[in-house]
Amino acid sequence: MTMTTPDAALDSRLAETGNGESTLSPAVPHDNGGNNDQRQHQGPRGNNDPRHQGGKQRHQGQVRRDKRDVHGWVILDKPIGMTSTQAVAVAKRLFQAKRAGHAGTLDPLASGGLPIALGEATKTVPFVMDGRKRYRFTVAWGEERDTDDTEGRATFTSEIRPTADQIQALLPQFTGNIEQTPPQYSAIKIQGERAYDLARDGEVVPLVPRPVVIHELVLTEQPDSDHAVFEAECGKGTYVRALARDIGRLLGCYGHISALRRTLVGPFAEADMIPLEQLQALCDRAASGEGSLADALLPVETALDDIPALAVTRADAARLHRGQAVLLRGRDAPDCSGTVYVTVAGRLLALAEVGNGELIPKRVFNLTGLTASSARKESN
Repeated sequence: MTMTTPDAALDSRLAETGNGESTLSPAVPHDNGGNNDQRQHQGPRGNNDPRHQGGKQRHQGQVRRDKRDVHGWVILDKPIGMTSTQAVAVAKRLFQAKRAGHAGTLDPLASGGLPIALGEATKTVPFVMDGRKRYRFTVAWGEERDTDDTEGRATFTSEIRPTADQIQALLPQFTGNIEQTPPQYSAIKIQGERAYDLARDGEVVPLVPRPVVIHELVLTEQPDSDHAVFEAECGKGTYVRALARDIGRLLGCYGHISALRRTLVGPFAEADMIPLEQLQALCDRAASGEGSLADALLPVETALDDIPALAVTRADAARLHRGQAVLLRGRDAPDCSGTVYVTVAGRLLALAEVGNGELIPKRVFNLTGLTASSARKESN
């Protein structure tokens, strides 16, 4: 646990989930929040879309399972071909959870980490959204496409192929604080409409470059002259598809993303990910009494690793739980200010603000129900 206080106040972080992204309703298409290179799936929904599999109509004799309180994070290793909305719906169904959301859309053509928040974990989504992301991606040279990935149509072509030295020499221009123009097929809003909707209608809308941060960009492999593999660590608002597009343009060879995997989202790395098949198998074992779905959960407070923790007495915890501020006095008063997460007897209680000698609760947690197993808590 690091003792670094966030720059922004808690209220603003909780209000900002990334360009109006809905984090609580998996039935609503999600804005990508600018957190990565993701865009909404262009084609008509396939038969694997849960919203096209019966909707509210139920087969005769089908039993409706009661929803329950489930609190924690599932870091799904999302397979290629599944939308983030579908993934949230599947996790919500497997856990029979009342509430679920995710911390950053991952495109159907991408695989890797999709943090899914269940129950009270949805209150911590903004902290994950604000964290760094890491991607491993392959760029195919020779074609720029209107979607900047394999789904689009070619708009520019070239016979030029870059050498490793030429690529390496260019990378410093795409590292640090840079200006980046989002892809035409992105969830950016233009006069109330999504850019990808306008692009599908054939409109070419000029998008304004935005400041983004690329912490690291490395060429890791050149399997052949037509492809190059990169790893990038970036901040909120970065589009990896735009990164591939812009590198290709400067090299004069053009390029688009042909493979993409997210390996890090905030505090969640590949070691935390669970494949969908494994999650389904764990659910089946739990249903037969041979295991518990709690083994797949990470604690709610895992998302809060970058902010200080503050332990309080049971008496102070009772005041905070009622929404009342607590005076901080004496030698036990914290030497930090800003956002903290509060615990009592080792259990998460609230998100709060420290200031002017007071501890002011902002979000109180009620963790009654299914939570992460003790083994996952200890390993975390």
